[in-house]
Amino acid sequence: MHTYYLLLGTNKGDRIKNLDKAIDEIEKQIGEIMNKSSIYETEPWGLEDQPDFLNMVLAVHSKYIPEKVFEITKSIESQAGTIKYVKWGPRIMDIDILYCDDMVIDSEHLNIPHKQIYTRNFTLIPLIEIAGEMIDPVKKLSLDELYDICDDDKEVFIYE
Repeated sequence: MHTYYLLLGTNKGDRIKNLDKAIDEIEKQIGEIMNKSSIYETEPWGLEDQPDFLNMVLAVHSKYIPEKVFEITKSIESQAGTIKYVKWGPRIMDIDILYCDDMVIDSEHLNIPHKQIYTRNFTLIPLIEIAGEMIDPVKKLSLDELYDICDDDKEVFIYE
């Protein structure tokens, strides 16, 4: 079994419903959800002229290899109605694989750890909430240390 950390994000439609549906599909298709962060409301990153996102991180145990989990996450996004016309643009659902165990994968379609972990508060904050003790296999730093050196100035708030 592998432990995955998945980042969910949504800023179109009923954002809470979008997260709930994604969580259900992840549990059905990928594996057991062992932990989940709070939901955070975050300013858009990259392309700023769009609605705020809701983000959260899930810890999931799965029998599947990373390439299969990547395939499933893209299918879940597609089933939700996500069509990515613009990089970092609005979306109904975005699911990123942040980590899988202590694996390091660098391929054309899949990077584990996710390359943007180190530059995004909206990823680090919910990840720290459920996996604060984890050491990044590339940087060899704790998530808290990564957050301390992250220069992202975007606001991240717990969603009420």
